[in-house]
Amino acid sequence: MANKLLATIDIGSMSCIMLIAAFEDAPATPAPAPASAENAETEAAPATEPRKILVPKLQKIKICKLGEDIYEHGRITEKKIQELVDVMTSFRMDLHALGADIQAVAMTEAMRRAENQEEVIDAVEKALWFRPRIISGEEEGKLTYRSVKEWHGEGIVTIDIGGGSTELSNGETTFSIPVGALKMFKAMGPIPGPEYKKFVKETFKEVSFKGMTKKPVYLIGGTGTALAMVFLDKQKFDYKAIEGLEMSIADLDAVTTRISNLSKELRAMLPGLENGRSDVIICGLFWLKSLLEKLRVERFFISTAGIRFGLLYPPEPEPEAKPKAKRTPPWLKKKAEEENSAEESDDQ
Repeated sequence: MANKLLATIDIGSMSCIMLIAAFEDAPATPAPAPASAENAETEAAPATEPRKILVPKLQKIKICKLGEDIYEHGRITEKKIQELVDVMTSFRMDLHALGADIQAVAMTEAMRRAENQEEVIDAVEKALWFRPRIISGEEEGKLTYRSVKEWHGEGIVTIDIGGGSTELSNGETTFSIPVGALKMFKAMGPIPGPEYKKFVKETFKEVSFKGMTKKPVYLIGGTGTALAMVFLDKQKFDYKAIEGLEMSIADLDAVTTRISNLSKELRAMLPGLENGRSDVIICGLFWLKSLLEKLRVERFFISTAGIRFGLLYPPEPEPEAKPKAKRTPPWLKKKAEEENSAEESDDQ
């Protein structure tokens, strides 16, 4: 029996991404050999249920740039709503043709800031036959971390550079920074100038990376995918080639320089930079390097996972809150010591 096809859609500030995937049995791993032939029967490994992994079957990306309207108007214009409706209608037709069951539709930073949220949500629901929901930056970061953790394990840090925000998570701490590639492009143009140094300094004033430094870093999102495709010179998106790709900051610098030295027209011809991503990619790469320097790592990995994958996993139980130790104010502590001292004197 074929595995059931499940679908999610991520409606971001820069792009809309549809995922169709299925849970499949992970490749079997051989049981450890017994210590000796004599006790082979008694030491045989117990049978276990095969682990299920999420395998993508189809992914489609459409550039929508909802964030442009937010920065210019504070709301999503009628023109952009119609473009979004057209994209959602095409997604729905793909879903129905393949018999995939849609599980969730998430909207992120652009919709978190839009003045006309309900209008856009209603339009998407009418086109898609499924009601989307706006998720917080923290939830976005947690879903991203979960999606990467399922493939690459714990003890990592995830960075999701979107069009309007960036989410970081180590599984215990998750936060969102209101900085993204499209937002930077609107403020600084395609190539950041001298003002970038001051921008980064001001941005990091309120951000703490405690507990996240010197750990394996996984970059996800359009910036990461485009970086990998240019680095590998892949003309078409290939998640098997990109997933887990390891790069160094020197590699990042080389790609940034290569892209920056091209004209706007030639830049748009590079793999992964079509449909307007060539406008924002350099800003995204500048921002990535700043984050990596703050995380104090020289190398990082690319992952094609993201919130669209995280939405398909069953929710994990929330960790139990540790009871906070009661702190005695110094004046009360001193008073108690004096009273104890007085009692000891009376006893003597």
